[in-house]
Amino acid sequence: MDLKQTSGSLTCWIALAGAASTVLLIARVSSAAADETVQPIPALPPISIGVGLQTSIYACDKSCIYSPSTVSAGDNSVQGIAVDSIRLYINGSVTNTLQLTFNTEYTGSGSGPGDNKVEVTDAIGRFEYNNYLNIWAGRFLPPSDRANFYGPYFANDWAPYADSVAGYYPNVAAGRDNGLAYWGDFGMLKVQLGAFGGESLKSAVTDKSKILGAARVTLDFWDKESGYYLYGTYYGDKNVLALGAAGQTQDGKSAWSIDGLLDSKLGGAGVVTVEAEYQKDNGLTAATPSDGWFVLGSYLFPQVVGVGKFQPLVKYSNKSLALPSAKGVTSRCTEATRCPDQETVVARSRGVHADPTVVPTLAESPLNNGRTTIRTRGGVTSHVLDHGYPQRTKVVLPRTISAQAGN
Repeated sequence: MDLKQTSGSLTCWIALAGAASTVLLIARVSSAAADETVQPIPALPPISIGVGLQTSIYACDKSCIYSPSTVSAGDNSVQGIAVDSIRLYINGSVTNTLQLTFNTEYTGSGSGPGDNKVEVTDAIGRFEYNNYLNIWAGRFLPPSDRANFYGPYFANDWAPYADSVAGYYPNVAAGRDNGLAYWGDFGMLKVQLGAFGGESLKSAVTDKSKILGAARVTLDFWDKESGYYLYGTYYGDKNVLALGAAGQTQDGKSAWSIDGLLDSKLGGAGVVTVEAEYQKDNGLTAATPSDGWFVLGSYLFPQVVGVGKFQPLVKYSNKSLALPSAKGVTSRCTEATRCPDQETVVARSRGVHADPTVVPTLAESPLNNGRTTIRTRGGVTSHVLDHGYPQRTKVVLPRTISAQAGN
């Protein structure tokens, strides 16, 4: 046999073997790849963005309760258009149990200090493990009354804080404080506890370096209100009968409140809502101790008219300030004699003064159609404001209830 012929045959067989091996290797790799599931690149957690807006056309007679204007001297009315509030809501998840919230607030129309600016209302790191274990840290609504939890966008009435009863607690901005809080849902019971930095609060205590403690408990007798926030009405999405109590304390001063909500569907006949609160401030929010209460009732018609439903609403509130003896009232009391009760009608008012420590005189008070009195008993004077709000009708637009949207 020729050596060259033998060598050529061997080279041919090696080439054929190499080609066959390559084909088999490619087939094996392709088969293995087909058997394995390709893992996709993990997606970023979802981020939600929302916007809230309150704007109004107003006309004030004697005094403006919920608008940026004041009646000029010598005039008896003022009109205008205002952007009362606009908020940007941002929520996102880092993991299944760790979420972040960032919300802002436009401070409103006007040319005074603090107007036409945007401030941070919420900056929250939220560890939410389950119904029983949730920790929030940053700036957010502290444990307080229901009205502070539902805020202006989830309240039943348009101006819930005009009477200085609802939401009457110390705050940094828009009812918020900087701090740390625990909350949990235990069946019909909700518990909320927190500690907040006193130096940043607009409280009346002398030593602001002290920590402010806050707590709230809520009992839901009908449908459960899950989550951290609460609402002024659910417009028929829930049947709610709830009772809550809250309190805050700092450097020996305290404030507390009791509130309740009945929000019930009447079958196909609409929704009836009744809300009430009693509030007591012992020198925490303002230097002058005070107490107050309000009752609110509304009825939501079932018929849809255009884009919404009509809802008449009425609210009555009362605010009392405990002040030193009134100027011009002389007390001739001794230990042997008792001081007679004295009552002096000072002015008639509707609304509330921006500074609760100021007592209006008959000439100074621009308010009307309510009652302001100074009551002196044993040298202690109470400044009483009674507010009767007329019945109002509003159009309720469809909206989505979100327990963690930020109020």
